[in-house]
Amino acid sequence: MAAAVVVRSMLGVSPSAYQAACQVMGAENAAIAMACILERAEHINSAGGYLRDLTKKAARGEFGLGPMVMAALKANTADERLRA
Repeated sequence: MAAAVVVRSMLGVSPSAYQAACQVMGAENAAIAMACILERAEHINSAGGYLRDLTKKAARGEFGLGPMVMAALKANTADERLRA
């Protein structure tokens, strides 16, 4: 979770956006979301806006980390295959 604060700063996510994510998702889940956002940072225009959108969806019960984590795992697996 401490690394998520560093990543938050690196990606330009405001403290308020991260705090809101922590309150809605829980600190551990918000940290995992930040890790997933970092993995896809080159494809995301605004990490803060993306996190705020995920937070709103989570508040409505429309977002779960499972699919996001699975997509990150699949992307990493595909990248590994390309490098081999």
